[in-house]
Amino acid sequence: MRLSRYFLPVLRETPAEAQIASHRLMLRAGMIKQAAAGIYSWLPLGYRVLRNIERIVHEEQQRAGHIPLLMPTLQPADLWRESGRYDAYGPEMLRIRDRHDRDMLYGPTNEELITDIFRSHVSSYKDLPLTLYHIQWKFRDEVRPRFGVMRGREFLMKDGYNFDLTREDALHAYNRHLVSYLRTYERMGLQAIPMRADSGPIGGDDTHEFLVLAETGESEVFYDSAITDLKFGSRAIDYDSHAECRAVLEEFTSRYARTDETHDPALFEQIPEERRRVARGIEVGQIFYFGTKYSEPMGATVQGPDGKAVPVHMGSHGIGVSRLAGALIEANHDERGIIWPREVAPFHVGIVNVKQGDAAADAACEGLEAALGKAGLEVLYDDREERAGAKFATMDLIGLPHRITVGPRGLDKGVVELTDRRTGESEEIKPELVAERLTQG
Repeated sequence: MRLSRYFLPVLRETPAEAQIASHRLMLRAGMIKQAAAGIYSWLPLGYRVLRNIERIVHEEQQRAGHIPLLMPTLQPADLWRESGRYDAYGPEMLRIRDRHDRDMLYGPTNEELITDIFRSHVSSYKDLPLTLYHIQWKFRDEVRPRFGVMRGREFLMKDGYNFDLTREDALHAYNRHLVSYLRTYERMGLQAIPMRADSGPIGGDDTHEFLVLAETGESEVFYDSAITDLKFGSRAIDYDSHAECRAVLEEFTSRYARTDETHDPALFEQIPEERRRVARGIEVGQIFYFGTKYSEPMGATVQGPDGKAVPVHMGSHGIGVSRLAGALIEANHDERGIIWPREVAPFHVGIVNVKQGDAAADAACEGLEAALGKAGLEVLYDDREERAGAKFATMDLIGLPHRITVGPRGLDKGVVELTDRRTGESEEIKPELVAERLTQG
């Protein structure tokens, strides 16, 4: 992609309304633009990041055996009256009426709608277990939307729903989701810590929320540092195995990790002092097991092995996809701008031509652009008639993992400069070796 042909409206000044790093940097980097309080347009750069986050979530959900679909943003109020939540949900729900005077709502979540789909098409225990999910826009009318996409009114969320015959099977689905979520966050370069939480209006007895460590987090977190040493890497997980999912769950959650609301100083002090940590955390996901809370009132039953109708056991599982874009920046930035982890970066590498119009520099940049693209890397080539300092500032601001600097002085020596955005380290390298170096990680 040539920057001269791209839409990247970067801002030189920090907008006054932006209070936290992610909000400031998303506005300055031309990722988002506010349409109304808590509602944002995702501009091209931000949209690329959003789609990369969404891709990782899809891949990890389907790796765990979950099936994607897509439900509408608008839902009939009658379904929520069946479950008893229409009046109980509160003013966060946006209630509307269509031209036929029917009560509708802009979905804040989809338990009722997915239960209606299930009861219409599944009638036998032989069709279980089943987990369906989608990634869809939601709306919750926050009284004080703030912090950009971190606490907006409209947001993109992955929400999934499991249907199981027994409580034991449903708790396996719960464990399976917990493991798949930890793997999802790790792929994005995030350290997420699962913690017991309050179920809120979703309901249920078992729930974990996932917090990403960041200085600007909303919650204070007390934890054993040993938990941050646990990694999946390329490790394979048999998601169908109850025992293996339980083992991974125990590996990642028997260590102390609590927010200020559930913190127990006495238990915390039992951890060796050198491993005690106090930090801030941002919630980026939550999973719930709520049994038959929705299936019983809405008649979602299956014929069991004995021929009798039984209500299915359910759970729901959410990941804040758009919120993750902000959380990633909160955890990955410096005074110059964003530092994207490779898997979510809008482009893998940026090329800076420090002397646009110089025949040799132009040819070298075009050759690099072609070679990197052929190697499967996404490239943003700054070919603007702009001073070099401004080009470097733009690349630092938008935070691509690598920058290649091309100029006559280096080309006279047969090299270009390759810079790592995270470490700041630079090296001179022959242009024909750049693609191989970057594809090797």
